[in-house]
Amino acid sequence: MKQYFISDQGKVRPHNEDAGGLFKNKADQTLSIVADGMGGHQAGDVASEMVKTYFASVWEATERIDTPEEAEAWLRSHILKANTNVFQHAEQHPECRGMGTTVIVVIFMADQLSIAHIGDSRCYRYREGDLIQITDDHSLVNELVRSGQLSKEDAEYHPRKNVLMKALGTNPTVEPDVFSSAWHEGDRLIVCSDGLTNKLTDQELKDYLATNESLHDIAKEMVNEANDRGGEDNITLALAEHSEAEEAEEGDATC
Repeated sequence: MKQYFISDQGKVRPHNEDAGGLFKNKADQTLSIVADGMGGHQAGDVASEMVKTYFASVWEATERIDTPEEAEAWLRSHILKANTNVFQHAEQHPECRGMGTTVIVVIFMADQLSIAHIGDSRCYRYREGDLIQITDDHSLVNELVRSGQLSKEDAEYHPRKNVLMKALGTNPTVEPDVFSSAWHEGDRLIVCSDGLTNKLTDQELKDYLATNESLHDIAKEMVNEANDRGGEDNITLALAEHSEAEEAEEGDATC
């Protein structure tokens, strides 16, 4: 499998509240994570970094996972634990009150992906010319779209687009979306914060993923384009390709 991760501060924010990475367990299986923090005075980066560090630690200590059922149970258990960690930290540190983070965690198996998701960071799968968003935004505007009160096109420009209905760490308990999906030879996967999807359309993401360029080059071009269009938010993405070749690289935390 080929993989690449990059997180960029953008051109406006004073610091990077996104976190994430690519990590291996004892069986050399990959977990990717993207978290977009929010809330409090510089507390968003505390929440996202806490979640990234927690998942990196527990995944590196995990034995081989062979089935989607095992992966989903693992994800659900550790999402709930991560939520408790962030919520309790915020309760104990007044400067962090109200902090939280989006999160998408992906476990890669031979022919399956298992995903846990909270918030409006997104996961897309590119397969044979088609791009599909396989996570569902936990946002106000998405609820309005689902109820028929707002079109998907109008949702992209809605003034309350960034209002979340659900985040990790903002409440004592949380219910993540946890599911599995097929993972085929030639598939590409992108997990990203809204600093990317607020600047690039789905069609543009598809066009980038359709090229024969390396994941490194694709990721760099996406980040550069988002920054060229304003770069008001942090930009984080993890790319993966189902391939016989082995390639894993992380970009700079800030660029």
